[in-house]
Amino acid sequence: MAVSSNYPEFDRKKLRVAPLCQRKNELKASDTMPLLFVENNYPKLKKVAENIIAARDNGAEVTLMMGAHVLRSGVQRYLINMIENGYITCIATNGACTIHDYELALVGGTTEKVAYYIKSGKFGLWKETGHINDIVREAARSGLGLGESIGKAIFEGPFTYKDLSVFAAGYRMGIPMTVHVGIGYDIVHTMPNCDGASYGATSYTDFLRFAKILEGLEGGVVMNFGSSVMAPEIFLKALSMIRNVKVRQGHPISNFTSLVCDLRSLPDNYRKEPSRDNPEYYFRPWKTMLVRTVAEGGRSFYLQAPHNKSIPALWSLLNSD
Repeated sequence: MAVSSNYPEFDRKKLRVAPLCQRKNELKASDTMPLLFVENNYPKLKKVAENIIAARDNGAEVTLMMGAHVLRSGVQRYLINMIENGYITCIATNGACTIHDYELALVGGTTEKVAYYIKSGKFGLWKETGHINDIVREAARSGLGLGESIGKAIFEGPFTYKDLSVFAAGYRMGIPMTVHVGIGYDIVHTMPNCDGASYGATSYTDFLRFAKILEGLEGGVVMNFGSSVMAPEIFLKALSMIRNVKVRQGHPISNFTSLVCDLRSLPDNYRKEPSRDNPEYYFRPWKTMLVRTVAEGGRSFYLQAPHNKSIPALWSLLNSD
């Protein structure tokens, strides 16, 4: 029996949604970086690259978690090539990554000028981007994961720039692309055709798939590029789930490498947890991925660098003779 509520909701039918062709984009297909070797200016990355190669050769998982600014930095070709060459076995993202990937593949442009469009209430309200909601609703009906459904739609659909889609590459190569959504975070959640239950179902499927991937993390590598909340939080919970089972089986998950790449300046002793009165204590990648989860025998590395420098450098090391 339905229960009535005294709290009114916003009527999405009143929204006016404009076509993407009317939008100004800050990232175009022509802005994406070519696949070129670069000089490695980050000594820490050499050891991480060695551990990734060892993990690949030994069948261990190499998981890359990232925020949307990674895609906005134009490193699509580097990520796709690492997927194709087996250096990445799972990519975990937030909901914004699906939007940037989908828009770039569809129209060759993404990343709207927020300061400009928010003034008139046009920010985020773009017709073609809203089709993502239809994909997610159908995925929920079919029992697919969110990332899988986006990759499938781009790979099989009439997308002019699908060669730049990381999600399509993951689907093509059979690599899980998991999407971990916070309801209300993404522009597609504002659309009249958004169904929150579908996002909950498909994103939770992706979380369980992510946890399954971590069963093979022993001897592997987990990386976080630019995600200060989503990545450390899903990693912490999923790792606890896996350890809960593995410890009782006599197969603990403790010997792995973690890498965090971000713009924050951390002290040289970042392998020690900051005190609670230090504001950096609340920078979750530090205490979660660089200290707590590797405390039983893992190795952690922090690199302060922009994504359009760190990812090409890592790719170059992985592909050097």
